Amino acid sequence: MKKTIIRDTTLSILLFLLACLFLAPVLIVLMNSFKGKFYISDTPFRFPDQTTFIGLKNYTEGVAKTGFFNAFGMSLFITVGSVLIIVLLTAMTAWYITRVKSGFTKMIYYVFVFSMIVPFQMVMFTMTKTVNMLHLDNPVGILLIYLGFGSGLSVFLYSGFVKSIPLEIEEADLIDGCTPVQSFFLVVLPILKPIAITVAILNVMWVWNDYLLPLLVIGSEYRTIPIAIQYLKGGYGSIDMGAMMAMLVLAIVPIIIFYLFCQKYIIEGVVAGAVKG
Repeated sequence: MKKTIIRDTTLSILLFLLACLFLAPVLIVLMNSFKGKFYISDTPFRFPDQTTFIGLKNYTEGVAKTGFFNAFGMSLFITVGSVLIIVLLTAMTAWYITRVKSGFTKMIYYVFVFSMIVPFQMVMFTMTKTVNMLHLDNPVGILLIYLGFGSGLSVFLYSGFVKSIPLEIEEADLIDGCTPVQSFFLVVLPILKPIAITVAILNVMWVWNDYLLPLLVIGSEYRTIPIAIQYLKGGYGSIDMGAMMAMLVLAIVPIIIFYLFCQKYIIEGVVAGAVKG
């Protein structure tokens, strides 16, 4: 009993220290967002005091310089649009390749799995050329690009979950007169809710924070938040650190709130998706 208490206490302390380690960068960015930009480099780890504290000046200047609200709207459109089509279309794909047993569907499944291990940097140049040729270098076209890159993990998670759904449920619906499409939307899709929420959360955090893909596809014409923040860098490498810290806080606050609100569904969905048929 005593050994168990010591082990649990040690584990709790280690997890607490890990939590502090991961939260430290966020805290540093937050407290520096209220300092004058000339003090950030000199005292980055010191809390704001009467000398260094400047209130919300960094926030107002950062919003004005970056066009933050326009970038926020663009990021919101791309994130919501991409996640919606990823959640729906990959669910349909996973259901089909799981229920239809053939060499073709098995090959498709392994293609999706293989896409998870291919680094983005390996295909980004050919992808950019293809996007330009197909005129997908716009806010609507990038939704399809995100669908392609996000489908691997999503199909993998969905497939594991679909295998745990009894086939008899769908067979009963077909006997009652439902078509396969009706059976999917009326019966299967509601059952997929836990893993669908997990897929949505993982993709929201990825798309919202992504910098490289929007930069390559839509460039500076349609700025997302990460691209807008990057433009705070001036000539000769000069950076308005105060405004940048403030915009980083505004960028991460929505995704932190979203994650804290939905975090319980991540473990539930991943565990459910790990069931093997």
